[in-house]
Amino acid sequence: MNVIYPLAVPKGRRLCCEVCEAPAERVCAACTVTYYCSAVHQRADWGSIHEKICQLLIPLRTSMPFYNSEEERQHGLQQLQQRQKYLIEFCYTVAQKYLFEGKHEDAVPAALHSLRFRKNVHGLSSVELVPAYLLLAEASLGLGRIVQAEEYLAQAQWTVLKSSECSYATNSLLHRNLGLLCIAKENHEEARFHLANDIYFSSCAFGTEDIRTSGGYFHLANIFYGLNKLELADMLYTKVSEIWNKYLNDHYQVLSQARIQQIDLLGKQLETDTGLDEAQEAEAIRILTAILNLRESSADSAPQKTVFVLKTLVMLYHLMMNPSKASLLRKAACLQWRWNSSSWIQLCIAQLH
Repeated sequence: MNVIYPLAVPKGRRLCCEVCEAPAERVCAACTVTYYCSAVHQRADWGSIHEKICQLLIPLRTSMPFYNSEEERQHGLQQLQQRQKYLIEFCYTVAQKYLFEGKHEDAVPAALHSLRFRKNVHGLSSVELVPAYLLLAEASLGLGRIVQAEEYLAQAQWTVLKSSECSYATNSLLHRNLGLLCIAKENHEEARFHLANDIYFSSCAFGTEDIRTSGGYFHLANIFYGLNKLELADMLYTKVSEIWNKYLNDHYQVLSQARIQQIDLLGKQLETDTGLDEAQEAEAIRILTAILNLRESSADSAPQKTVFVLKTLVMLYHLMMNPSKASLLRKAACLQWRWNSSSWIQLCIAQLH
């Protein structure tokens, strides 16, 4: 962690903190192209995202080498742009994962990196900036910074209004975050309006039974649960559980068929996986665990619904190659209801083996 010496900085060049854009006083010793205002912000950025992308930033933030031909120069520019596009998605996924895990402070630096790369690649007014604004808004909400969240959402809304090419998926994310803002402000009627729009746009983009649409159902269910409209909440929680169960079961069946084919053709097995990125896996864990906690609190009235969520979580952890967690959930289910190996839950879980 090196301190910047003012006399070593070229005249007229302003070095800004990577996290807050204040005048920088420190530089990362590993890449020497990333600057910070304090050791606190340097540690925050390192723990969030910088450790993962440190060396990837060097060619993006240093002068391009001399090329012998225009063809080589164009090739070099294309490589730099591809690197930035990769970092856009990578930083976005990392920030999303932190949000689903409830690590809102860690999500901020990663989301800021995604926003910065988006501006470099797409320009300052592109609709491609909207997903990063929404990540920052959601992180701000999680940290209780309502005013800051409103500012990011206002930027996202204005960018969408200026664009004629905004996708259904982007509109869905915008309304979902507006809904979360309204929930934080306890404006439940406005929140229901935005979450209904989220579900509509997400359904147009992916379908009503897609896992990417399930988040809208889940947040809407939370509103109804908070308003003590338990029947509506229960219906939506059930729908979310069924969507994830169907996705995981279908994916497992596809993997099973592929495994059989590979054993026949190549003599080796196919690795188990979820077909999801890290952020989607974190979202699935968060949503299903929240529903499980609610089901367990009322397990006496509908134990089969609790068992169904447990079965879905067992499938998820099995596909994530986390057998210890899957085993714990199986044991917890058997202990809670004191059912023997011939019970319904054992029959359901047997499908995974």
